[in-house]
Amino acid sequence: MRKFGLIGYPLSHSFSKKYFTEKFEREHIDDCAYELYPIATTDEFPALLVADPELRGINVTIPHKLSVMEHLDALDAAAEAIGAVNCVDIRPGAGKPALKGYNTDAYGFEVSLKPHLKDHHQQALIFGDGGAAKAVKYVLRKLNIPFLTVMRNPVAGAVLYKDIDGVILKSHTLLINTTPLGMSPDYDSCPDIPYEALGPLHLAYDLVYNPELTTFLSKSLAQGAAVKNGLEMLHLQAERSWYIWNS
Repeated sequence: MRKFGLIGYPLSHSFSKKYFTEKFEREHIDDCAYELYPIATTDEFPALLVADPELRGINVTIPHKLSVMEHLDALDAAAEAIGAVNCVDIRPGAGKPALKGYNTDAYGFEVSLKPHLKDHHQQALIFGDGGAAKAVKYVLRKLNIPFLTVMRNPVAGAVLYKDIDGVILKSHTLLINTTPLGMSPDYDSCPDIPYEALGPLHLAYDLVYNPELTTFLSKSLAQGAAVKNGLEMLHLQAERSWYIWNS
């Protein structure tokens, strides 16, 4: 039996086990299983590999996309450039298994974003600066879309939520939420921006997928903006992980 799974903490919000279990059933893949591994820190990751030697691949979610890298033997070029990992390929060897990190978030985000981009989406605002934001920045640089990172607390190279006004929103028409704001069960939270300044030229993309319409997307939609949640991105990154584990 080949085993795969997800590490993160907490994992109550995760769709991964349901997605892969249904995939295995639908595609008659009888020799695989997918489990959740809620570990508080990645210091527990090596022990997990020892305890479960049938593991052949791991997805990584918050808050471990950065810290897991110190436990890996190699990174692919995109993961190294991004500085975050959400997929680990595990290849058994004579002794310790070989662990290689990938970032499939970037693939999922790019493929799901591009059909919605218009000529007027010339600049972006990225809310948050965690592991997912690093993948988003990588894609925007690849697409030659300049961006500002928006944070709650002062950080070099970022702007504060309180500084976001109608002038900035007029020129930055692509808005991307990479934070957990609005994620179940914290439905009412959202990036603190003046939504009344949004309009039909804006595209609001939320990496959160549960609920399907977050408060961020709902408030943007009410102003006439186009909206997109993170569910397609999640499906794409999951399938990319499966491809990596089986290539």
